[in-house]
Amino acid sequence: MRIQVTYSKTNHMRYTSHLDVQRTWERTLRRARLPLAYSQGFNKRPKINLAAALPLGFTSSCEIVEFWLNSSLDISVVESNLYVSIPPGIKINKVAEIDPNMPKIPNLVKSADYNVELLDPVPDLEQRITKLIAAESLPRERRNKLYDLRPLIEEIKVISTPDKLHSLKMKLAARNGATGRPEEVLRAIEIDPNSARIHRSMLYFFTE
Repeated sequence: MRIQVTYSKTNHMRYTSHLDVQRTWERTLRRARLPLAYSQGFNKRPKINLAAALPLGFTSSCEIVEFWLNSSLDISVVESNLYVSIPPGIKINKVAEIDPNMPKIPNLVKSADYNVELLDPVPDLEQRITKLIAAESLPRERRNKLYDLRPLIEEIKVISTPDKLHSLKMKLAARNGATGRPEEVLRAIEIDPNSARIHRSMLYFFTE
């Protein structure tokens, strides 16, 4: 039985790493006393996948975890056991049984939406975005490897707010080996990522 949970990562856990979130889910599933399926081999692990790594300091309302059970349960039982076992910082939005033959969820993610709240005013923000969009390439370096950020930016627009500060909405590629990161986009328009609050609001998937 394969279960998929859509959840929010709230402010309480925004500084929890991707690896620690995975460990949190392992502990949660054990507390929920669900009959977890395990991988084969010498070092057996619960069969758990997170859809896409969320960088440290980000919040999200669209995270997905999937896991396998070695016996069938009513989905309402799975859901109620999870609700009483989940720690602060994670909010469950949806629990569903899915086709066990579907590709693993990390292999299906193609892009993601981010809402970026700027904490300081940027008077020429529109001009910076226009220049960014017009660029043929945006050479960047990540982990000592050069890459082009520009094709990873699928959409970006400015959202004005009543207090005259600004927010950005970004749609960035999130494929294996081709992932755009909002903090790198901010650096490309000369904004310190530490002066922004970043929230992932949607994941997009390849469909068969």
